[in-house]
Amino acid sequence: MATKKVAASGKFGPRYGKKLRVSYNKSYEQSKTKYTCPNCSKENSVLRQSFGVWECKNCGKKFASGAYEFKVAK
Repeated sequence: MATKKVAASGKFGPRYGKKLRVSYNKSYEQSKTKYTCPNCSKENSVLRQSFGVWECKNCGKKFASGAYEFKVAK
């Protein structure tokens, strides 16, 4: 189990270097964050389904966006 200090990259232990582990933590946290749906405006409802595919659990609409972070095109 990962500790709070090292977060998700705790599973790597001392391997692979600090820069890679910090980068992994950043992308992991972005992919697990819940975002606001641009279609129904419900907060914390858009979740990542797969690589670049995001879905609103409220209205069921699917979006194509960033791989790790949900970005709405303006």
